[in-house]
Amino acid sequence: MPTLIVESPGLLTTVQDLGRPGFGRLGVSASGAADPVALRLGNLLVGNLPGAPALEMTLLGGTFTFPDGALISLTGADFGAKMDGRYVDMWATHRVPAGATMVLGPARNLARGFLAIAGGLQVPLFLGSASTHLLSGLGGFHGRALRKGDVLQIARTPKRSRDRRISEAALRAMQPRKVVRVTEGPQLHLFSEADKQDFFRRTFRVSESSDRTGIRLEGPRLAAWLPGEMVTEGVPLGAIQVTPSGQPIILGVEQQTTGGYPKIANVIGVDLHRLGQLRPRTEVRFKRTSLAVARSLWIEHTRLLSNPRELFA
Repeated sequence: MPTLIVESPGLLTTVQDLGRPGFGRLGVSASGAADPVALRLGNLLVGNLPGAPALEMTLLGGTFTFPDGALISLTGADFGAKMDGRYVDMWATHRVPAGATMVLGPARNLARGFLAIAGGLQVPLFLGSASTHLLSGLGGFHGRALRKGDVLQIARTPKRSRDRRISEAALRAMQPRKVVRVTEGPQLHLFSEADKQDFFRRTFRVSESSDRTGIRLEGPRLAAWLPGEMVTEGVPLGAIQVTPSGQPIILGVEQQTTGGYPKIANVIGVDLHRLGQLRPRTEVRFKRTSLAVARSLWIEHTRLLSNPRELFA
């Protein structure tokens, strides 16, 4: 069976797929790729199913050797990948010769990049998913980030995939935004009009302490009026909680499944994948939209992802 050898793991490299939704009632968050669209596109380029396990790299890429060669794609953040001294194109298939080593440096633009390999990575499934859940140490490759010397198995692919490239139009439609669209949260009414204006009109900065559990923001202090302690309730991916410090947190793919902080807003579905590409110190703003608009945007987003004629150049 073909393998991939980790010569250097980078800052934080994990095996991820599209996660394990449906277990929130058991306290297990979905996890999965922080940018599921980049993962999907990478897999489609190499002929995999959209949710096949791939590598997710954060801020600093790694160095990987392919003893048996492979068909790969790189999507998401640009790590300036090189093979034998030559740059490897982003958003396109690339045929790696047997024994070649690929070197990826610091991310040049976004936060996370994905390395998809034809056939997908072979790791044991936990609750039906190969995704790594770092907080619990479950899933992925031994439940942890990759380390130097790790050897991952690659599933053999029965068909020969053709060379492909994602179209410029598709990339423009799904590129990261610094204005994140949100719907009203269930506790929006607990905030003063001044705080609401601050939230929707002013700029926040992504904190250095952000991770896969949540994007911590720095900006105007918000304060909800609570008549007593709020009862803990279920929270979804993309919920924006306001902690006692007055600073918002956008819940990420490894979020807790319940929370007792007021939720001022929720990121709409079509913008969720963009959260995984927010780098520390990036500035973001929030734009209020309706459920009807969010739904129509999601339908168009889903249509594009399922239309090869528009996806590929």
